[in-house]
Amino acid sequence: MAHIQTYFDEYGESHQNQRNKLIHWIFVPTIFFSVIGLLWAVNLGSIGSVFGVPLNAAMLVSPFVITYYMRLNRSIALGMTAKTLLGLFLAYYVEVLALSNSWMIWLGVFIVSWIFQFIGHGIEGKKPSFAKDLQFFLIGPAWILGAIYRSLGIKY
Repeated sequence: MAHIQTYFDEYGESHQNQRNKLIHWIFVPTIFFSVIGLLWAVNLGSIGSVFGVPLNAAMLVSPFVITYYMRLNRSIALGMTAKTLLGLFLAYYVEVLALSNSWMIWLGVFIVSWIFQFIGHGIEGKKPSFAKDLQFFLIGPAWILGAIYRSLGIKY
């Protein structure tokens, strides 16, 4: 597996325009959280529960996502674990507030976020990175975290 910076550099090639970067800073996290929310809405409660919360697809997929990040870089994985946990908590609270219709909210967030992503790439004039390799769906949120780490002087 390549070094995380190699993926960040490749991802960054199609994210040079400042407006596209801003769009990505806003909508990559919302896509990340909306996917967690959509997976949360897939109730697997008949299998069991975690801390009294019915099991769902987000709970099953999250450890694999975190393992993927661990294989790339432990420091980034730590931050992405925090982002994933935040996403799980958001999904839980949206589910509670939406009275079990959270999937409609998350689907709306997902669709609107992707519309803006494609607008950003139209401005950039380059195809999204995932058009080349699907793993860039997971690199995008880490790329933003990497930029935050660099601005704070945190090594990864």
